[in-house]
Amino acid sequence: MSVIAEIIDTLEYKVEKLFAKLKGLEKNNQELKSELIEAKQTIHKQSEEIEALKKQYETLKISNSLLGSNDNKRDTKLKINSLIREIDHCIAQLSD
Repeated sequence: MSVIAEIIDTLEYKVEKLFAKLKGLEKNNQELKSELIEAKQTIHKQSEEIEALKKQYETLKISNSLLGSNDNKRDTKLKINSLIREIDHCIAQLSD
């Protein structure tokens, strides 16, 4: 009988260790999920910042060209022409 008792005790000990390990892994999994969510949020914020900075850069290029810089005159002319076309389109719609 003592052999069976030892086997049962060993099994109980191993099962307890497995449950403890399982709880540790579940906790680790939750922490990793939280980190992943935070990382996704950070990436999203940084993407929005990049887009805002790109728009700001384009605006600065155009304003710099308008102030007399020769670097981006072609882009500025194209942007002005695009704006004029939009204004003409709006005027045409209003006159209809």
